Amino acid sequence: MVYVAIGIVAVVVLFFVTSYNGFVRLRQRTREAFSTMDVYLKQRYDLIPNIVETVKGYASHEKETLERVVQARNRAVNAQSMEDIRESNDMLTAGLRQIFALSESYPDLKANTNFLDLQNQLSRVEGEIAQSRKYYNAVVREYNTRCEVFPHVLVAGLFNFSKEMYFEVDDATQRENVRVSF
Repeated sequence: MVYVAIGIVAVVVLFFVTSYNGFVRLRQRTREAFSTMDVYLKQRYDLIPNIVETVKGYASHEKETLERVVQARNRAVNAQSMEDIRESNDMLTAGLRQIFALSESYPDLKANTNFLDLQNQLSRVEGEIAQSRKYYNAVVREYNTRCEVFPHVLVAGLFNFSKEMYFEVDDATQRENVRVSF
C-alpha cells in the first residue's frame, strides 16, 4: 500500500514538473517569436522616414497625409503592450496605403528609382512580418491551448500562466483587396 501511495505521488509530481517545464518552454518560444516579428517591425519603421522624405519631394502639398504616417510610425515605435503594437501597426499600414495611393497621382514619383527601391524593400519586409506573425500566432495558439486543456489548466492556474494575445488584423481596410499597378 505504501508503494502505491509513493507511486501515485511520484506520478503527480512528475506530471507537475513536466507540465510546468512545458509551459516555460512555450512561453519562451512565444517571446522568441514576438522578438523575431519585432525585428521586422523595426525594419519597417526604419523605412518609413525614407519613404516620407522621397514622397515629400514630389507631393509637398500632401503634408497632412505624410504627417499622419510619421505620427503612426512614432506611435508604433513607442508602443509597449501587444494591443498598442497591433493598433499602431494598423494605423501605420493604413497610412502607407495612402502614401502608395498618392504615388498613382504623381507619375514622376511612381517612376522614381529611389521610391521604387524603397517600395520593394518595404514589400520584402511586409512579407517577413507576415511570416513572423504566422509563426508567432502558431506558438501562441499552442501555448493558449495548453493553458486551457485539462489537466494542464491546473498547472497554469497554480503557476499563473495566462493566455497570450494573438497578433491580429483589427482594421477592416487591411482585409480588402489591394490594387497593384505597374
